[in-house]
Amino acid sequence: MHRGGKLEVRSTIPVRDAADLSLAYTPGVAKVCTAIADQHELAAEYTWVSNVVAVVSDGTAVLGLGDIGPSAAMPVMEGKALLFKEFGNVDAVPICLDCTDVDALVETVTRLAPSFGGVNLEDISAPRCFEVEDRLRAVLDIPVFHDDQHGTAIVVLAALRNAARLTGRSLGDLRAVVAGAGASGVAVTRILLGAGIGDIAVSDSKGMIYQGREGLNSYKEALARDTNRAGHTGSTEEALAGADVFIGLSGSTLAEDALAAMADDAIVFALSNPTPEVLPEVARRHARVVATGRSDFPNQINNVLAFPGVFRGALDVRATTITENMKVAAADALATVVAEELSEDYVIPSPFDARVAPAVTRAVADQARLDGVARR
Repeated sequence: MHRGGKLEVRSTIPVRDAADLSLAYTPGVAKVCTAIADQHELAAEYTWVSNVVAVVSDGTAVLGLGDIGPSAAMPVMEGKALLFKEFGNVDAVPICLDCTDVDALVETVTRLAPSFGGVNLEDISAPRCFEVEDRLRAVLDIPVFHDDQHGTAIVVLAALRNAARLTGRSLGDLRAVVAGAGASGVAVTRILLGAGIGDIAVSDSKGMIYQGREGLNSYKEALARDTNRAGHTGSTEEALAGADVFIGLSGSTLAEDALAAMADDAIVFALSNPTPEVLPEVARRHARVVATGRSDFPNQINNVLAFPGVFRGALDVRATTITENMKVAAADALATVVAEELSEDYVIPSPFDARVAPAVTRAVADQARLDGVARR
């Protein structure tokens, strides 16, 4: 499947004779160039820019493989571009950069930006990924979206809304523990806080994150301020006693005893890939709803449910950014797709559900207009 790559470039117009050639290229193309030089916004109408996304990685956090470098990251970025096209009809170009310095990454992507309608950051290690995204969002007037953060967060929020509904609760009724304070852990925690979860605490490799703990970086210090109202200071397992929700994004393992101590109708999202923090057959002994990141178990938390529709909606209205409200709108639309069909093994739709991308696209586009970031 991978030999020769998974992508190619195709033309959208025929070049059958000299007349076609003279229109597609010189001299006819010069009229388009001069028009765009006079009105830069015409590039969105007369070039492919308005429908193409740069999929950018430095190869420092690829899948579960870690820092394997830009060349080894290319098969994943090609795959991401393929998913953009297959699920959102968005053209995407994989770009693997041979630099890891934050300044160099930001400068390089900024210089490339005029060729694209959006930037999807991928597999950049934390905490650098936070600064790279923040700085690019500040300087570019096109959507910048770190999928490891926000794609995961959108799908988790959608699945958790449905899991709560299935068990007769709302998000505000839930106490959650998140294992992992990397890119996805931080983003999931932030979107759940914004959506009104009852309480949420986060752990890293040293235990629970809380105010006053030494050695926290600025992002974890912010988490300490905004989470863990109960003041848990021990291990993840200790914090899970009586908790309603476990969300694993850490690559660690979770003892069955910790699951047994959770509240009734517990919800377990063991999302590390390829090996979940706890296997589903073990989690189901103690939890009502179990999700993983794998396609061979029910309730797969898969980013492909989010990013194609998010970018399709943003590109359709030529959004200048992707707001927090647009992410929540995407999650709500995704949850609604299966809201009338819920069961313990079906709280999130399949990536192959044809309803998904159109629903997310419409929700994101509508919210962009409401938020005042749409240009059409």
